Amino acid sequence: MPELPEVETVRKGLEKLLNNFYIERVEVLKERSIASSGGSKSFINNIENSYLGNWERRGKYLIGSLHSKEKISKGYLVVHLRMTGQFKLLKKQMPPCTHTRVRFFEDKGNELRFIDIRNFGQMWYVPSSKSVSETVSGIQRLGPEPFSDAFNSCYLKEYLKKRTRSIKSSLLDQETVAGVGNIYADETLFDAGINPKTESRNLKSSELKRLCNSLVKILNISIGEGGTTFSDFRDLEGINGNYGGQAWVYRRGGKNCKKCGEKILREKLCGRSTHWCPNCQK
Repeated sequence: MPELPEVETVRKGLEKLLNNFYIERVEVLKERSIASSGGSKSFINNIENSYLGNWERRGKYLIGSLHSKEKISKGYLVVHLRMTGQFKLLKKQMPPCTHTRVRFFEDKGNELRFIDIRNFGQMWYVPSSKSVSETVSGIQRLGPEPFSDAFNSCYLKEYLKKRTRSIKSSLLDQETVAGVGNIYADETLFDAGINPKTESRNLKSSELKRLCNSLVKILNISIGEGGTTFSDFRDLEGINGNYGGQAWVYRRGGKNCKKCGEKILREKLCGRSTHWCPNCQK
């Protein structure tokens, strides 16, 4: 599933390539892709004849602003890519592939296409009279953004003080911190020198500080590399993310640690494959 760096990469691409993209027509090819009330009919009626403006990211959600020709707000287009969702901007007409779910046509002939192999991705239309979190319940439950002032070691110490589950499990919980998934949880814990099995409540203040610093550091590096591609992720121009080649532990089970030479371990924790170095992460 795309995590914060991949979603941020898509956000940047949407903002860069869709400057005042005018949605003249919308075609929904798969009803389940539309999650907002009223289904595809209401979605299409509200999205058509709108300009796409700025794009924001909240956790793994993309939020695009919609406005009229008179620059009056028409609400928001909210997207969650889930496992395999991706956008593709087409400059010429092409027949849709079997995994195309939603098509946005511009008056100039360009098309923004949403492709989703697993078909778990979702879209919402949010009217300007409502807040995004009011309509999309998943956003309301999100914890602080890793780059925000609200995410720090003091916050983590208070939030985790009674939690007996592993720190790996806590990092995957979007209510702890928004946008982190399996890749960056493993990479962050390695960088911070913390064993993923450690009970969340048992982390020392010094470890929590390292954890916060490492998460921000790893996410920044990955964003700079355009995210990670191990299977399906591509940006709007079809380019793979490059962070995967720099991974310290993720998907390196059985290989030698790049720091100490010890064999990287791989084990299922909280239902997810977890990778760590038994020497660097004691």
